[in-house]
Amino acid sequence: MSTTAPEPESALPPKPASDSFASAGSWRAVRQGIDRVILGQSRVKELSLTCLLAGGHALLEGVPGTGKTLLALALAQMFGCRFRRIQFTPDLMPADLTGTNVFNPKTQEFDFLPGPIFTDFLLADEINRTPPRTQSALLESMQENAVTIDGVRRVVSPVFSVFATQNPVEFEGTYPLPEAQRDRFLMKIVIDYPEPEDEGRMLESYAAGARLHDDVVASLEPVMTPEILLRSRKEIQANVAVEKNILVYIRQIVSATRKNDSVQIGAGPRASLALLETSRALAALRGRTFITPDDVKEVASPVLSHRVTLTPEAEMEGLSLDDLLRRIFEQVEVPR
Repeated sequence: MSTTAPEPESALPPKPASDSFASAGSWRAVRQGIDRVILGQSRVKELSLTCLLAGGHALLEGVPGTGKTLLALALAQMFGCRFRRIQFTPDLMPADLTGTNVFNPKTQEFDFLPGPIFTDFLLADEINRTPPRTQSALLESMQENAVTIDGVRRVVSPVFSVFATQNPVEFEGTYPLPEAQRDRFLMKIVIDYPEPEDEGRMLESYAAGARLHDDVVASLEPVMTPEILLRSRKEIQANVAVEKNILVYIRQIVSATRKNDSVQIGAGPRASLALLETSRALAALRGRTFITPDDVKEVASPVLSHRVTLTPEAEMEGLSLDDLLRRIFEQVEVPR
């Protein structure tokens, strides 16, 4: 009996019709490797790969034990990336992330000691447990792939990606992310409880002696390199066509969040760009060289949910962001 039941074939991403972006087959191999570690959660895995291919950062939200950290570990392993993990705590300082200059008595000069931010793949565990001052240390690196320390601008990895986790139900001792920080995340990916059959497969794996956190993750072999990841990002921008009516559709959806009476803070221009890039990446992962309105709809909630703030009155009435987006989709005409 296999100790790690593979994902059903129907749940795997379709094989691309053509290798229109770098090592398209490797992306399928990445997904198959992650399927060995994360059982089920097909949408979560597809959105995570979409986020990486689009060159963005992801905010993983879910209750403890749903595989947020395990997903980040598996992704870094499959891409052959340098990986650092930071446990965010109330006493964490900005220099603990970025690094600091230390005086060297031998040379009589200051030597720079880089912090964990100088990596390829950064897991910011429980990011909302540290004060905004420390959270803001990530702003420049997440947007500009650089960080300024003591007046000196230092470049971080060109594939620098932040996967941050937070618990949606525990608020004691936490610091909600400011709007500017949330806006730096390309997507917010909600990880729900697994389906009963997937949880059953997980129990069978552990009962057979396989530990997904240790044995299986350690056995994953990289099937892609940071260089291929960079090339893939550039090639889909050149090869995945975007028709003008799709651009209008994206603009109208984002604009509708700003005009709705139930919205206190609507999505900004960065949300429009995020919808475009994630739609294009999702289309490429599914083997297409063009974006459809359904691509836009599928990524709209992960892209917009953390950028839109409802009014207190709407929240008191029980309106959710998903309900709001459904209303917007009904109002905005779908392009043909």
